[in-house]
Amino acid sequence: MGTTTPPRTLAEALRARGDESLAGLLRARPDLLNPVPNDITQLATRAGTRASVVRALEHLDRFALQTAEALAVAPDPAPYETLLSLLTGDGLDDGEQRDDVGAAITTALPGALVTLREQALVWGGDDRLRLVRTARELLAPSPQHPSPTGLGPTVAEATAGMSPGRLQEILAAAGLPATHDPVSAVAALSALFTDRTRMAELLDTAPVEALSVLDRLVWGPPYGEVTPNPTPPVKWLRDRGLLLPVSTRTVVLPREAALHLRAGRAHRVPEPVPPAVAAAAERDPQAVDRAAAGQAFTALSTVEELLKLWDGGGPTILRAGGLSVRELKRAATSLDVTEPVAAFWIELAYGAGLLASDGETDERYAPTPASDEWRDLSAEDRWTHLATAWLAATRTPGLVGGQDAKGRALSALGPELDRSAAPDVRRRVLALFAELPPGTAPEPESLLRRLRWERPLRGSAPTSEGSDLRSRLALWTLNEAELLGITGRGALSAQARALLNEGEETAATLLAPLLPEPLDHVLLQADLTAVAPGPLERPLADTLSVLADVESKGGATVYRFTPGSVRRALDAGQAAADLHAFLAAHSRTPVPQPLSYLIDDVARRHGHLRIGAASAYVRCDDEAVLNEILADRRSTGLRLRRLAPTVLAAQSDPGSLLEALRDMGYAPAAESAEGDVLITRAGARRTPPRTPPVPVPEGPPVPDDTLLGAAVRAIRAGDTAATVARKEPPEGTPSTGPSGALPRTTPAETLATVQAAAMTGSTVWIGYVNADGAASQRVIAPVRVEGGFVTAYDHTADEVRTYPLHRITGVAELAEEG
Repeated sequence: MGTTTPPRTLAEALRARGDESLAGLLRARPDLLNPVPNDITQLATRAGTRASVVRALEHLDRFALQTAEALAVAPDPAPYETLLSLLTGDGLDDGEQRDDVGAAITTALPGALVTLREQALVWGGDDRLRLVRTARELLAPSPQHPSPTGLGPTVAEATAGMSPGRLQEILAAAGLPATHDPVSAVAALSALFTDRTRMAELLDTAPVEALSVLDRLVWGPPYGEVTPNPTPPVKWLRDRGLLLPVSTRTVVLPREAALHLRAGRAHRVPEPVPPAVAAAAERDPQAVDRAAAGQAFTALSTVEELLKLWDGGGPTILRAGGLSVRELKRAATSLDVTEPVAAFWIELAYGAGLLASDGETDERYAPTPASDEWRDLSAEDRWTHLATAWLAATRTPGLVGGQDAKGRALSALGPELDRSAAPDVRRRVLALFAELPPGTAPEPESLLRRLRWERPLRGSAPTSEGSDLRSRLALWTLNEAELLGITGRGALSAQARALLNEGEETAATLLAPLLPEPLDHVLLQADLTAVAPGPLERPLADTLSVLADVESKGGATVYRFTPGSVRRALDAGQAAADLHAFLAAHSRTPVPQPLSYLIDDVARRHGHLRIGAASAYVRCDDEAVLNEILADRRSTGLRLRRLAPTVLAAQSDPGSLLEALRDMGYAPAAESAEGDVLITRAGARRTPPRTPPVPVPEGPPVPDDTLLGAAVRAIRAGDTAATVARKEPPEGTPSTGPSGALPRTTPAETLATVQAAAMTGSTVWIGYVNADGAASQRVIAPVRVEGGFVTAYDHTADEVRTYPLHRITGVAELAEEG
């Protein structure tokens, strides 16, 4: 085929492409690679399947999609000038088109066509542009699937099945001469509607009310309902073919008439240029970085607090999976945040591999062993770990509280929260942030408009409600980025820019100087409180969280010492002397006397009562204490009875008995079967080693350059095998089969042909069936034939391979180039 011959099919157009262009197609549409096509024809067939075309259309920007939609309503094939006219108009302004938009369309159209050609949605030269058949079917107007252009069917399509007599009546009413057949009648009516001068003259005679009807239909939808006795304006339009019947009660405005009324434009609002992201505020970049760092520190503190909250074993898992509403509310109260924000922190910790199911019979959520390793990292490294996990996660906390397609509530950590588009939307939102000058906060609505332009919903008009999934993902991204410290005061921080462009190490280096240094001291006060004027070192914070309860958070954290908190520290194995030494070592102020008295008093009473398993028993050397318990009305529910002067038996379990006596004001201690005090250590429950949840990909992964190169070589070689010219067999010799079929020869003929090719160094075409029974055709250059095997350079695989002769179905010599 000469280079000047235009391609007749998509396969021929793909065959004429270079290797880089084919690799670009496979990179843009990775679903075409699974599995690797055998040849160009199979690649073209796969590129025209409905599922693949839909996926490709969904990844076009708005103007590329509008270009494809315009081609779908244009003649097939359409020259470049026709396509440009559909997008810009025919030069006769209808009062809505602006010259600057037309210039922008003229500039942007070549790029849009390049995109469509690269993705094999459009093929052919500029004089014969063709939209692939499946894309035309998806985008062309139909009663069931209206076109985004708002156009209806052509005159020929709308009059299909109309009686010849009715066609002649329409011609007469429109002032056209009669014709001898329906085909010429349809052609005459179409010519009238596409002739600007004659069409204008016809509309000049129309009643004003008829023009109002056309105005309501011109930009779509083009269908309207009529009564059996239509009004005079509608009857005038119907008599002249400006409204054509679809059914007994429905009429449609034909495409040619609508284009005349639109001044030739397919779209009411062409969008050749992406909308700019407007700036909402200009802030000091250093202030932005400091604000983001402060929020990053808060994020770390919140996640650490969540892990501590579930250290001894978190909430149980619902039978359907996920966290119950009550447990989510409890976590939100403990973290002092709203429930949606609590869901975000829980999902973030889960996505980062810090929380997981423990896998027990009574299945609960608990911290993972990786959470301990995470806590040992520096603050900046902990933040980059969380931020990286958030960027890649497909789980979407914003859905929590909503409903799935079956009306079931979506719960935090539930199985239905994955949305494949989430990582792409997050990165694209942050990339748009990064395009603005440092310290600039974008206007959310302009950002949403830009995202909708880059990935519009096929078949929908631009909206500003933010109701589609990608818009909601973008809004959630804005909120989550602020919570996580990716942004500060609405602008992207320097450390986040580094994380996106340079990696975790650079981001951590930039963040480290902005985070507060951990402190090794607190300020003890006489009202049984301790003030931490900043973040505390981890050992100090862990011990203090056991010894005291957090009363308030903020720039300074206030801890309160209570009998219950001191008892908790004693239960964890601390002695009174240890607590006194700890406070003296870490307080910048003297230990207040009331606090020392509190510790000594609780320690003196701690363990005086001992509780073990009978169901449960209470043991105490002081009979008076046991008498006091038996006389207390609050102990009635425990059903206590005396077994010995110093022992009481209960019909409740030890844990319930322990809590009940503590509520009554005692300080009992649990003991083992040997009589030793049981020490309750915080943070003892961990899940088995768990891997973080794997993101759910959005379609096939993008192939790397190595895979693309190998795939292109295989497709080229397979295409060579499928299209190479074969020698005609000698007269009287059985044919190798129809074109495209595997060659068929006898074993003796196969061996002789392969041996001759090995001796002469020529290339042959073979049919081959592998061990799985899959048949293929290959072009090989035999090197050696021995032992029932042929060793040859396989042009299809681009490597030397060995083939068993008994699996070769036949062989044919290739025709000489001439």
